[in-house]
Amino acid sequence: MFKRILPFLALLLAASPAAAWWEYGHHTVGRIGYMTASPATRAKIDRLIAQARTLETPTCPIRDIEDAAYWPDCIKTLKERFSYSASWHYQNVDVCKPFDLKEACKDGNCVSAQIERNAKLLADETLPVRERLMALAFLAHFVGDLHMPLHAGDRGDLGGNRLGANYGVIGGRTNLHSIWDGYLADRGISNPPGEAAGILSELDPGERAVAAQGSIEDWSRESWEASRDYAYATVLGDPCGPTPTARPTIDEATTRRLVPVIRKQIARGGLRLGRLLDEALS
Repeated sequence: MFKRILPFLALLLAASPAAAWWEYGHHTVGRIGYMTASPATRAKIDRLIAQARTLETPTCPIRDIEDAAYWPDCIKTLKERFSYSASWHYQNVDVCKPFDLKEACKDGNCVSAQIERNAKLLADETLPVRERLMALAFLAHFVGDLHMPLHAGDRGDLGGNRLGANYGVIGGRTNLHSIWDGYLADRGISNPPGEAAGILSELDPGERAVAAQGSIEDWSRESWEASRDYAYATVLGDPCGPTPTARPTIDEATTRRLVPVIRKQIARGGLRLGRLLDEALS
């Protein structure tokens, strides 16, 4: 009997909504960034990762770019040691007001400010390897976070964490944030052609170059718009309308409409990460 229920336990654990984009999303953004960076940049990344023991986080190892991109979520289990980074994963920019990144990031403790900061740290060859490897991990992770719409925009509900919603027949404690963080991301990334290579295959070189352009503020605005126009509008109709009394459900038809949105956000995040890695390490 125990052997029979093990696969179901594994599925439940894998579905734990503890991290932005869950593991799959961050792994994919990191892999696309690595794939699209120059060979010289990849070699420098590999040399940094080879020194992962200097981080002294054996329960959160970094063996490749996927591990690095997920590491900032993994270290949340170490509690006080890295608790200072908790507010770096998101920025609460109100989707029902004019876009204002300065107000949301006035103290620098937000995801877009930390992307800029960690890119500078990664580029600084005078720093110890340990600090630059941490900067690599934070940079890869936060670029992924910024492209999860509900980490870039909200309506005073902690990025949809307070908006209960169902994903098909999956309900209970699910909310809009956990659905976009995990269930939709997993579906979108695995949808054929899946994984990093499959998502990239849908874009020609010209489209990739265009997607990688822009500033961190441009990307913040774009994800904020996606939060309003897709994440909230999908379940509320009016993204600034009243919170429904009954839990809204994202059904199969809606999921299929959102899969291209998810894939575009993952592709954008990965391509922009690749650009930032080249700029920092070239």
